Parts: sequence; C-alpha cells; structure tokens
Amino acid sequence: MTVWQDDVARDLVQNAGDRLALLTRGEGSYLWDADGRRYLDFLAGIAVTSLGHAHPVFVEAISKQAATLAHVSNYFATPPQLALAARLKRLAGAGIDGRVYFSNSGAEANEAAFKLARLHGGMERPRILALENGFHGRTMGSLAMTAKASMREPFEPMPGGVEHIPATLEALEAAIDDRVAALIVEPIQGEAGVVELPEGYLAAARSLTLAHGALLIVDEIQTGAGRTGQWFGFNHEGITPDAITLAKGIGGGFPIGALITYGAASDLFTPGSHGSTFGGNPLGTAVADAVLAEIERAGLVENAARRGEQLRALIDGIGSPLISAVRGRGLLIGVALSEPVAGAVVAAAQERGLIVNAANPETVRIAPALIIGDEQLAEFRELFTAALADVSASVSGKVSA
Repeated sequence: MTVWQDDVARDLVQNAGDRLALLTRGEGSYLWDADGRRYLDFLAGIAVTSLGHAHPVFVEAISKQAATLAHVSNYFATPPQLALAARLKRLAGAGIDGRVYFSNSGAEANEAAFKLARLHGGMERPRILALENGFHGRTMGSLAMTAKASMREPFEPMPGGVEHIPATLEALEAAIDDRVAALIVEPIQGEAGVVELPEGYLAAARSLTLAHGALLIVDEIQTGAGRTGQWFGFNHEGITPDAITLAKGIGGGFPIGALITYGAASDLFTPGSHGSTFGGNPLGTAVADAVLAEIERAGLVENAARRGEQLRALIDGIGSPLISAVRGRGLLIGVALSEPVAGAVVAAAQERGLIVNAANPETVRIAPALIIGDEQLAEFRELFTAALADVSASVSGKVSA
C-alpha cells in the first residue's frame, strides 16, 4: 500500500472501505490525483457538483460570504437564508404559503420529513409508507424509511410505523388507508440502480394520498436541482406534493439540505419542534443560492435534458454485449449490465481515466456535472467503450475457460 492508503487504514473509520484514489484538485468536469493523473468525472460526487469543480461562481460565493458572515445561530435570520428560501419556493412551486427548513444533508432533510409525517399523523395515523428498494439515508429515522435489509439489520430495532411496499400502483392502492400519515417516494430510485417509478405512479400517488388525507413526500435529494432535465423529478408528472427533500446538487459541493413544505403541511412545525445548529447558516445558504442562480442563468436544466438524451443514445450505440438496458432521465443514468460485473467496469473505467460508480453489481451509475458538452461526451464514449471491452474480454475468457 502507498503512504496515503496506510493513513486511510490507520486514521479513518472503515465505513467506506478502501478509497479508490487520493484526489487533490478539480476543474470543470475533471479531477486530478496526487500523482497528477487526470480523470473525466462522470459521477460528480454522486450527483452533487452540479457546476463541476472549482466553478468561479461557487468559489466567489464561498469567498465573499466567508469574508462577511459565516455563521450565526437560528435565533437570527440572515439575507442569504431568506434569499435561498424564496428561490427554492419559487423553483418548487410551493406558493406563498410554502415554507423551507434547512439542514446539513439529505439524511437530515429526510429526518425532518419523518417528523413532519409524525406531526401530521399523530396517534390516529401511525403508518408511514415507503417503497421497496428505496433509499432515504443512514440516520436512524431515514434508515427506517430505507428498505435495504443489509443497511438496516445491524442497527435494528428501527423506529416503528414504517411499512415498505412494492413500487406498483396495485400495492399502493392495497396499502393506503385513512391510518396512513405519509407516503415517501423517490421519483427515480438511484441507489437501486437508477430505477424509474412506473409511468403515472406519482400522479396516482398524489390522488390516493389526497383521498386518504395522507402527505405525499417526494425525496428529490438525488433527482433535484435540474438533474433529470426538470428542476425536480415530480415536475415530469405535473403534480404538487406536500413536501420535498433536497440536498446534493443544490449546494454544488457545499453540505446543505432542505425540506420544502407546501400548503397546510407548512404549519406542522412549530417553535421548538425541530432544529439544527448549522442548518441554514449564511455560508451554506449563500453558496446554494449562487449555485441555483447559475443553473438558472446558464440554462443547465435544459442542458441536462439535452445532454441526457445524447448520453443515452451514445451508450445505446456502443453495442457492448454487457449492456442490457439504459435507464434514467437527464443526467442521472443507470447502465444495466447482462452480468454482475459493475464493480469491474468501474475499476476498468478508472484505470482508463473515467470516474463512474456501481450502484449495485448489475448497474453502472452515471451522473456528471450539469455543465458537460460535446467534448466531454465524446471523451466519455471513448473511455467507457474501452472499459466495457476490457471487462467483456475478461468475462468471455472465464466463460471459455
């Protein structure tokens, strides 16, 4: 092992396992490691660095706000906090009666959503519905809403009341009743392999939750901030939820999360019912407001839609026997494989200078910055094709042997 790998093994908790490289700087859609090797970054920190690395808007926002006011307690308001709340409400269509709660991460945003559901349900509505294969975070409340047994079992018992149902309309219709406080869904299940909900699911879920007096909470942590070619994943079905959770791409690399509430749900939190020391601090909110403003100014939501179509077509055209399907919307793409070799494809890609991710053994996840253009797409095609060929040759060799 190298010195830095020794340092990782000695000094860091091993929850993330071995690190793949020691990265030292980034610019645009590229990263460099400690040896000076350049990588095309088509993961963006798992759908986080919306503007790419070291974008001038991001850098200026941090520098300017850090030199002015970095933190005060939530006993006080600050201009960046109010500006970001107003922008998020406008983008999400929350209306004049919507409100925003700020957190430090997506898991914290979903913890707030869990508590929102409890406040809405009370003793009369003890049930919270979540979907099989869903992922909402690793804190205890968000983990209770996450269906992955391997993540949950070491920490059981979980907070009670959450039921996981299949992501089908039939299952939802059978499960929902007047004792349900809330349904939480991801428009695209990213950690499950970039799996879209059935067509019309969100619209039907909206109708059913309204009919039974339950909240519809949409987890937009991975799909929000323009990644799917709309500002939010629920925009593709034209619905209005009761709450959405956000993080990742809204901060462009700065840790920040948010819960946006609509209508009557905006009155559920009262003074003292929830809080966060760092949530909504002026540094984080100034950066997120600048990132979202640049996404608007530069037309990056539209770029995500256009480049996403190009990316899907490009992957379809590779013609590798390992590719069985291409899923997702905009710049959140899952390449389904015919063999459980996603880890090998990711390793081969990194060896050739491309960073992607294995969402599971059968799926390679692709989530580049929203700024990518023709040059990056062409380079991706060359590197990804070569990586697939490397792995395909290895798989064929094992079969022949």
